[in-house]
Amino acid sequence: MNKFEVVVIFSPDLSTTILHKEIEIIKEKLKSQSAKIISEENWGLRDLSYSINKFKKAFYTFFQIEAAGTIVKEISKELNQSENLIRYIFINVKNHQELPTKLNYEKK
Repeated sequence: MNKFEVVVIFSPDLSTTILHKEIEIIKEKLKSQSAKIISEENWGLRDLSYSINKFKKAFYTFFQIEAAGTIVKEISKELNQSENLIRYIFINVKNHQELPTKLNYEKK
């Protein structure tokens, strides 16, 4: 099993209810691909470094998972279908960083 850190960025126009549903959908997609979710952090509404689809802010969610290396290709197909998802990134790491992350402390 490989270790991944995943950052998912959602549209700032989402209500809290829809945002939580979207996060649950991603969790289910990960579990359906036999991924084990180690931890999750909600970084909240944050400024983007640059505009994406005319958005200057977005909701960030961070996951630490363990999964097979093929998960990125498989789950990307499903994540690309979401209208509320702006961006995502899977980073393969040797060891997960300690939580809470620095960004969790810097919530605005």
